[in-house]
Amino acid sequence: MSEGLETALSKIRPHTSSSLPHQKAPATLLHALEATFAEQDTQRVPTAYFAALLTTLDGTLQSARSSGPSLRDGDVLPAELYLLAIVTPHVPPAVIKSNLNTIISLTAPLFPTLVPHAPPLRSQLSFYEAVFRALDRPQLEVPGLRQSFESILHLALDPRPKVRKRAAELVNQVLSNPPPPSLRHPFAERVAAWLKETLGEIATGVPKFKGKNSDTEGLDSAIHLLSFLRPVLSQLPPSVLPSTTSSLLSLPRLGNPYLSQSAYSILSELLAIPIEDPTNNVRDRLPEVLDAVLSSRPPNSNTTLAPAWANLLGNAMSTYHEVDAEKTSAKVGEAWQALWNFLESTDPNIRKSAEKALALVGQCFTPTLIQAAVKESAKGERKSVIGKIISQTTKALESLAFARSIPDVLAVISSLLSNLRYRNGPRGTPTAAEKLLLPLIVKIAELRVQRTFEFKEAADATLSRAMGVLGPEVMLRSLPLNLDSVDRQAGREPRAFLLPMLSQPHPTPLSHFVSYFVPLTERMFDLQQTADIEGRQSEAKVWSVLVDQIWAGLYGYCYGGTDLKTALTPEFSQLLSQLLYSQPDLRPAVLKALRVLVESNDVIASGDPARIAKLPEVVRADSISQEAAQSNLVFLRTQVESWLAVLFNIFSSAGRNGQGMVGDVIAAWVAIADAEEVTKAYQKLIVLLRENVNKAPPAFGPKETESITAMTLDILIILLPHLSITDATALFEACLSSDLLESKDNGVQKRGYKILTKLVSVGKVDIDAADVLQRLEQTVDGLAPAAKKDRMSLLSSLVTLIPSSNLHLLPSIIPEAVLGTKEPSEKARNAAFDLIVAMGHKMSAGGTVKRDLVDGMDDDNIGETQANIEEYMTMVAGGLAGATPHMISATITAISRLVFEFKDSIPAQMHSEIFATLLVFLSSANREIVKSALGYVKLAIHTMPVDLLRPHLKQVVPALLSWSHDHKNHFKEKVRHIFERMLRRFGWEDIYTHAEQEEARKFLLNIKKRKERAKRKKNREADNEDAEDRPTAKAAGGDAFEDVLYGSESELDDSDDEGTTEQTSKRQGGTRGGAGLRVDDDDPMDLLSGAATHVTAANAKRRRKPGQDASRFKTDDDTGKMVIDESDEEAGGEEEDVAGAAYREAITSADGFTRGPNGKIKFNKDTKKRRHENMEEDVEMGDAEASSAAKGPKRKSAKTLGHEFKAKKAGGDVKKGGVDPYAYLPLSQAAKKKGRRERLGVAGKR
Repeated sequence: MSEGLETALSKIRPHTSSSLPHQKAPATLLHALEATFAEQDTQRVPTAYFAALLTTLDGTLQSARSSGPSLRDGDVLPAELYLLAIVTPHVPPAVIKSNLNTIISLTAPLFPTLVPHAPPLRSQLSFYEAVFRALDRPQLEVPGLRQSFESILHLALDPRPKVRKRAAELVNQVLSNPPPPSLRHPFAERVAAWLKETLGEIATGVPKFKGKNSDTEGLDSAIHLLSFLRPVLSQLPPSVLPSTTSSLLSLPRLGNPYLSQSAYSILSELLAIPIEDPTNNVRDRLPEVLDAVLSSRPPNSNTTLAPAWANLLGNAMSTYHEVDAEKTSAKVGEAWQALWNFLESTDPNIRKSAEKALALVGQCFTPTLIQAAVKESAKGERKSVIGKIISQTTKALESLAFARSIPDVLAVISSLLSNLRYRNGPRGTPTAAEKLLLPLIVKIAELRVQRTFEFKEAADATLSRAMGVLGPEVMLRSLPLNLDSVDRQAGREPRAFLLPMLSQPHPTPLSHFVSYFVPLTERMFDLQQTADIEGRQSEAKVWSVLVDQIWAGLYGYCYGGTDLKTALTPEFSQLLSQLLYSQPDLRPAVLKALRVLVESNDVIASGDPARIAKLPEVVRADSISQEAAQSNLVFLRTQVESWLAVLFNIFSSAGRNGQGMVGDVIAAWVAIADAEEVTKAYQKLIVLLRENVNKAPPAFGPKETESITAMTLDILIILLPHLSITDATALFEACLSSDLLESKDNGVQKRGYKILTKLVSVGKVDIDAADVLQRLEQTVDGLAPAAKKDRMSLLSSLVTLIPSSNLHLLPSIIPEAVLGTKEPSEKARNAAFDLIVAMGHKMSAGGTVKRDLVDGMDDDNIGETQANIEEYMTMVAGGLAGATPHMISATITAISRLVFEFKDSIPAQMHSEIFATLLVFLSSANREIVKSALGYVKLAIHTMPVDLLRPHLKQVVPALLSWSHDHKNHFKEKVRHIFERMLRRFGWEDIYTHAEQEEARKFLLNIKKRKERAKRKKNREADNEDAEDRPTAKAAGGDAFEDVLYGSESELDDSDDEGTTEQTSKRQGGTRGGAGLRVDDDDPMDLLSGAATHVTAANAKRRRKPGQDASRFKTDDDTGKMVIDESDEEAGGEEEDVAGAAYREAITSADGFTRGPNGKIKFNKDTKKRRHENMEEDVEMGDAEASSAAKGPKRKSAKTLGHEFKAKKAGGDVKKGGVDPYAYLPLSQAAKKKGRRERLGVAGKR
C-alpha cells in the first residue's frame, strides 16, 4: 500500500467509536472491508480497496432501488463515496480504465440525487477527478462520462462555496492535465462553449434564474463565473478568446463594482497570454478593446474599480504596441490624459496603479512621435503629443492639485527618461531625453536642495535614473557639483548628493572620468591631507567620503566604452596601479572597474544573446557594436601581462578577506589572454611554488613561506580552466606529490586536493585511476583534518573514472568514506556521504568485482562477482564487524544513507535483512552505536514500505521502548518521535499490542494523549483566529537525508506547554493619502507656483528628525558645547513610576495574579517568602513617603564598595559605613580613589 493512502486511512480507523455519524460510518465500513481482507488473506493494496468499495456500492444501490438511496449522516452510501474519493487517486490507471463502464453505471446517475447533499457531492467530485485524470483520450469520449462532466460544469456556479470551489478545482485540474500526447484537453472545447453561452446570457441581461431573487442570483452567478474563468483561462482554445473578450467588456455595464473589477483584471491577464495559434484573433480586436476601455473610465474616487481599469488600459496599450506600433501611437495622447487625472486621487493605490499604467503607455512612444517632439522643441513649442505630456508633467510639480502626488509624478518622470532614450544617430549624439527633459531634471534638482522639500528620496530616484540615461557628462554640465573652494566662496549650492548616483552604468565615455574626476579627486585628497595635518578630523572625513564616492562610480564608465584606447593611457593605468597598492579603501572600486572593463567588452564581442541578456538594461539599450567591442578586446590583450603582474602582487598582500575580489579580476583578465600569456604566467607561478614548498617553516613567528605557497596555489586554481593540456598534466603531477599532500600547512593540503579535483573534473588530464588511488593511499598518514572534505571530493571524482573491470579498487576506499561520516565538520560529512553514494551508483551501473585482488579477502571468496547494489551493501556492511564502536556507528550511518538513496533498487529481502541486523544494535551498551541505530530506525520508518516493516514490529517496539526513559543524548525525544511516526503509519492497535511492560504502555498512552491534546489545541486556534494569520511552520531546509535523520525530534514537543500566544497588534487608523500644506509665517505661500516645497506629509510631526532634541540640551554660552549635569542625570532616574510599581506589585505580591494565554486568571501563591518581600517593600515605601514629605525628593544613596559581595539572605560582611573584612575587595576596586576620574590609554594603562 502506498504511504499516502495508509496515512489517510489511519486517520479514519480510530473513529469507530465516534459520536458523530458521518465520522463513524466510514470508519465502520473500513474496518469491515479490512476484516474481509483478513479472512480472505487479501493484501491491503489500493486495487483491493477499490474493488471492494465498488462491490459494496453496487449492493447498496441494488437494495435501495425501490425506495431510492439514503443520504443522511451515518448512511452507507455517503461513507462509500467518501472512501472511494480517498482510495481512487492511488489506484493504478489500468484498473480504472478496465472498470470504467461499471464506474459510470453506478455513479453517473447519482448526480441529480446528490445535488441537495453537499458532503457526498464533494466526495463524488473528488472521485471523478481521479477517474478523469486516469483515462486516455478515446475513453473520455464515452457518452456517460461527458454527461457527468456537464453536470460538474454547472456545479461551478453552485451557490454553496465548498461545492462550487471543489467543482472549479476539478475542472481546472482536468484541463491542466491532458492525456498524452495531446497538448490541450478534449473537454476544453466543451468548457469554452459553456463559458461562451453563460457569459453571453449574463452580458445580454437574459435572466438565468426566475423568481423573486432572480436579479441577485444572476449577479452572484456572474461573480462565480468570473472566479471560475480566471484559473482556466490559459487552458481554453484560442478561438474562444475573442468572444470571451467581448463578453467581459460588456460586464461593467451591469453596474456592479466587484464584477467590473474582476472583468478588467481577467481582461488584463487575457491580453498577457502569449498566443501563436492562427485561429486566434483577439489581438485584432484590440482597437475595439481600447475604445471600450477608454469610454468606460471610472471616477477618481472609485477605489475598487479605478486600479483595475488603469491596469487594463496600460496592458492593452502595451499589447497593441506589439501588434501595430504606429496605430498605437495615435491613442497615446488620449490614454495618457485618461490615466493622468488619476494622479489627483486621494487614494494611494489608485495613484500607484496610474503610475504603472503611465509607464506602460510611455513604452508606446514611437520614433515618429519622439522626432516630432524633438523637432518642435528646437522652436520652443510644445504642441506634439510628447511635448504636451512633458509640459503637463512640469506644471504638476508646481500645482497644488498634485501636492500629495509628487512622488508619483517623479516616478512618471523616471519612466519618461527610460522611454526617451532614443538617439537619432550614432552613439555620442544627444538622446531625446537630453533635448526634452533636461530642463525638467534641473528643476527637480533645484527642488531637491530646498530645505522645505520633503520628497528627497523620490527626487534622488529620478535624478539617479537621469544619471543612468543621460550620463554624468550631460548632468554635470547642467548641474555642477560646486564642491571646490571657489564655488563655496561664491555661495553656490553644493550638489554632493549627485556623487552616489555615479555608481551605475551610463553612456558617458571613460575619458570624462579621466579629465573631470581625476583632477577633482586629487584636489580633494590634498584638502583631506591639509585638514588631517591641521587637526580638522571631521572635515578630513568629509573629503575622504567624497573621494570614495567618486571612485566607486568608476565602473559605470567601463561598460563597453567607445574611447577605451585613448582613455586607458599608460598614465591612467599607472594611477590605477598606485591606488591598488597604496589605497586599500579605494581598492574594491578600482578592482570592480577593471573587471567590468574586461567582462562587458568580452560579452558584447561574443554576440551571445544569453550572455548579453545578463548585462544591465542601460547597457543593452545603448550598447556599442560587436566590432567595436572586439577592437577593445584586442587592445586589452596587449595589457594582460602588466595587469596580471600587478594583480598577482595585490593578491599576495590583500589578505584572506580581500583575495576573492582580486581573484575575480584575475580570472576576467586571464579569460581574454592569449595561450602564450597564460603559459608564461603559469611558468612563473610553478617556479615560485617549487622554491617555497620545500622550505622548512620557521619554528616561531609568522609562516611566510607557507603563505607564499598557499597564495601561489590559489592563483593556480584561478588559472586552471585556461591551462593547456601539457601544463595541466604537469600541474597534476606536481600537486599529487607528498610535498603538497602531506604538508604541515593545512591550507596547502586543502588547495592541493582542490586543484586535483578540478583537474579531474575538467578532463584535461589523462588519469589512471588505479595509480592515483594507490598514490593517494600513501599520503593518508599525513592528512590534515581540515583537508578531509577536499580529499573526499577528489575521491568522488576519481570513482567515476574507475573502469567497470577494476571495481575491486572500491573496497580500499570504503573504510575512509565510512569513517568520514562521523567527522565533526558538516562539510566533511556531506562530502563523505557523497562519496559513499557515488560508489553506490558506480556499482549499480554494473561491472565486475575481482575478489582475489581485494586486500584481506579470504581464499573461499576468491573469484569474480557481478557488481550491483547488493554486493556494494555487503561490502559496506563489513564494517559492522569493526573493532571499535566508532567504526560500527559510522557503518550504521553509512548504511542508512545508502538505504535512503537506493531504497527503490535494494530488494525487499535485503531490506528485511538489513533492518533485522541493525535492530540488534539497539540493545548495545554503547550509546554511540545506539544513537546511529535509532537514526536508521527513524529513517526506515519514514521511507520503507509498511508491509515490509510490519513483520518486525514485534521486535522493534520493545527494543525502542527500552530507551524511552533515557534522557541522555535526547534518546527519549528521539524514541518519542519514532513512535509518533509509527502510530501514523501502522495505527494504534498494531503498536500497542507489542508493548508488554506497563511502563512502556504508559509511554505510548502519553504519546496518544499528547497527540489528542495537540489536535484539540489546533482546532481551538482554528476557531479563534483565521488560518491565514497564524505563523506557518518553518520549512525544512538542506539535505533531505539530514532532514530525516537529524530533523525535529517531535512535532508534539510544544503541545504540553500552553506557552504564550503571539499577540498581533491592531492597525492604527489614520488619515489616508496624507499630505498637507506647511504654514510658515515668515514666508507667505504662493498657491499658484512652488507648491511642492510647501507640502508636508500627514505624519510629518510624528517623524523624528536629526537634531530635533538639541534645543532641550543645556549648552555652554562661550563654546556652544553641550553640558551634562551629573546630578540632573541621576535625579532623573528617581522619578516616581506609579504605573510600573503597580504592575510589579500585581505580578509579584501575594495578592497579585497573572493571566494565561487563554485568558484564565491564576492567583499568586501566598508563600512565606512572598509575604516577607511584601513587608520589606511596605516598610521601604513608608520610609520613602515620610522622608519625601519632610525633605522632598531625596537622592538615592550610592552603592558602597564591595556591594556585590553582600549575602542575599544574611546580613553579610558589608556593614554600615565600611566593609569588613577588606580582603574581600578586588584589588582593582581597592586601588581606586574617590572623587577622581581616571582615563585609560590605548594600552589600557592609567
